[in-house]
Amino acid sequence: MTIPPETGTVDTTHADTTAVNVKKHHAADARPRDNNDPRNKPRQHGNQPRRDRRDIHGWVVLDKPIGMTSTQAVAVAKRLFQAKRAGHAGTLDPLASGGLPIALGEATKTVPFVMDGRKRYRFTVTWGEERDTDDTEGRVVQTSTSRPDVAAIRALLPQFTGRIEQTPPRYSAIKIQGERAYDLARDGEVVELQPRPVEIHELTLVDQPDADHSVFEAECGKGTYVRALARDMGRLLGCYGHISALRRTLVGPFTENDMIPLERVEALCNRAASGEGSLADALLPVETALDDIPALAVTRADAARLHRGQAVLLRGRDAPQSSGTVYVTVAGRLLALAEIGNGELIPKRVFNLTGLTASSGRNERD
Repeated sequence: MTIPPETGTVDTTHADTTAVNVKKHHAADARPRDNNDPRNKPRQHGNQPRRDRRDIHGWVVLDKPIGMTSTQAVAVAKRLFQAKRAGHAGTLDPLASGGLPIALGEATKTVPFVMDGRKRYRFTVTWGEERDTDDTEGRVVQTSTSRPDVAAIRALLPQFTGRIEQTPPRYSAIKIQGERAYDLARDGEVVELQPRPVEIHELTLVDQPDADHSVFEAECGKGTYVRALARDMGRLLGCYGHISALRRTLVGPFTENDMIPLERVEALCNRAASGEGSLADALLPVETALDDIPALAVTRADAARLHRGQAVLLRGRDAPQSSGTVYVTVAGRLLALAEIGNGELIPKRVFNLTGLTASSGRNERD
């Protein structure tokens, strides 16, 4: 049956459980190579030469498919766009689908602003089993024949709303004495993680399709684990539980309307390669990540100083009276992130948007 929306607790952040690939160096590679050594020539993929990387700046909000790690998704995007630099703003587990913001080029400088933003998830909890990974990929460690009813679930939700203490999953990317928790757990070591404060802004029960499953929506702050939320609710309800489906629908300023499926990204890149379109059609501007930060326009003379890393005096009737972080533009173009203080504008991160950038505004996907 469908449950009417009701605000409770919520939010979550996910740790990618991708293992680190170790490159092996063979002794033969250490020997000097002569000019005719074929290894001195550019690497080729099949019969095609490796394409040169290029300067491309903007955001691609990938609708990540289930089964792909965040690291793999970034690698695919970097290859498709032939970008020199790429990174993501908030890991999604392989089990999860939905919004994975990928920063290309100078957009990587704005990643922290997205990661610090709110996230929203829609997730399904399967009752009756707790697993060591807190999701369907793990080993069953506790079982119960008890099942919670709607009233019991709703009565519990306020305990998971607001600022709470949460113990991260054993299989998480948190470091313990320099080692990732998930690596230690996979090696059979006992992983003891300490509770830490997280902010859950909203948690709502939205559907109860049957006795074994409940569907929730959650909005939370940085560092929250949805898997831990399912685990802890199951324990308090006395029936155990784990995540069986998870989708991220909001990451900072990026919503589902901004998401683009991988097949669509591939099609756009292929069209651009054949001269039928532009890669800019798949991008959102770098400054989209700065939606919550005030913008400040400066003159070209002041822009030149900021570009050299020099502070600019703020004076006159139009000088901003506030302090804090702003993003600076010149002639409508993003220039820098800067701090206002003591009557000065001090550059912190300067952008060099030479190369391919997104079209102005949010692009249509059709």
